[in-house]
Amino acid sequence: MSRLSLNQWTTRPLSVTEAVDACVRHEIPSIGLWRDHVAAHGLSATAALVRSAGLRVSSLCRGGFFNRPGWLDDNRRAIEEAAALEAACLVLVPGGLEGKDLAGAREQVATALATLVPYASEQGVWLAVEPMHPMYCADRGVISTLGQALDVAPPEVGVVVDSFHVWWDPDVLPQIARAGSRIASFQLSDFLDPLPADVLLGRAMMGDGVISFGPLVAAVEAAGYTGDVEVEIFNADVWAADPDEVLVTMKSRFSTLVR
Repeated sequence: MSRLSLNQWTTRPLSVTEAVDACVRHEIPSIGLWRDHVAAHGLSATAALVRSAGLRVSSLCRGGFFNRPGWLDDNRRAIEEAAALEAACLVLVPGGLEGKDLAGAREQVATALATLVPYASEQGVWLAVEPMHPMYCADRGVISTLGQALDVAPPEVGVVVDSFHVWWDPDVLPQIARAGSRIASFQLSDFLDPLPADVLLGRAMMGDGVISFGPLVAAVEAAGYTGDVEVEIFNADVWAADPDEVLVTMKSRFSTLVR
């Protein structure tokens, strides 16, 4: 349990204060924060609250969306927020298409990352690109595999290994090995079958979907990753459930997967 992190979206209805209190109550030592929740509570107040509770911030989500107007200013702000929170990394969701130029969109991701690296380095923030399941390619993530993320990102930029997004990839295990010390975040959730109508909510508690977690966990550990492991679940039923019951189940399932 010393490596378990509650990604705030797993208990989305909870405020920052409530999520931090839940982590303390359930002896979860780390939390992955989301920028909208942090903004609602206040950046300085959130940083102070997390530190006073003795929690680590495993990640701040999210920057990226490099296809949107104003992406540079927004990502610079995200970097500053990650620095203030002492987050282990800033998760970057690449963004989708403008028009139908997929190759151009991927080139834009590479250009944006190269642009952000100097400022992130100055602020002491580790950027982490999150490859996303191909079903999100059009609207959220033109980088669909871990291999693509490693190819497009400068060496100073890390990657996120999210079980929901990468489990299907026949090349994922060797790409995890290739990533090695560039693994900035490891996130767990299961993949529902069938998917709900809103596929964004197709994540499930580990064990309630189709993913075989053993090979993924073993590969990430063999690659040398020793950081926090986040449970990040987007699921309407989970959000509607009693948060304390969700965290009890989360800890139980996590204990069978991660040493």
